[in-house]
Amino acid sequence: MNEAVTLERAAAAQVAATPIGTVPVTLTINDTRRELTIEPWVTLLDLLRDTLDLTGSKKGCDHGQCGACTVLVDGNRINACLKLAVTLDGSSITTIEGLADGGELHPLQQAFIDHDAFQCGYCTPGQICSGVALIKEGRATTREEVREQMSGNICRCGAYTNIADAVLDVLGKGDAR
Repeated sequence: MNEAVTLERAAAAQVAATPIGTVPVTLTINDTRRELTIEPWVTLLDLLRDTLDLTGSKKGCDHGQCGACTVLVDGNRINACLKLAVTLDGSSITTIEGLADGGELHPLQQAFIDHDAFQCGYCTPGQICSGVALIKEGRATTREEVREQMSGNICRCGAYTNIADAVLDVLGKGDAR
């Protein structure tokens, strides 16, 4: 049998097995490949929290204004509340739960502890994911640049000084994984 016909039949079988009104997507989330069938209107944040029980990313404003839902998609920081999950088919997503390496915290997670960079902790997962991307982007080297590049992540408790200290600490060590 022709390989193209075989692939076409496999694709048709997958479509036939997909419930009406849903879309199959494949995402790698925290280094685990997941084949999912989801409604096209589900945001990445709702998929992570409600379907996959990865509740580290927080739903703050649900309008992309606070940054509590920040996650990494293919290494770039995004507001998960604004992104439809179906648009990310084939992407690699890292949440706060996926930053640690086994029992070893990511350097920025440890720096947040060392610098007391959180108070209530609600914004912390988004702040850390944003900070990890910021460090990898390499565009910020001063406190002012860190504050500007992290301005999309709001801390209602006002721990900005300590958050900047944590990011600058990891920047200075050159260890961002």
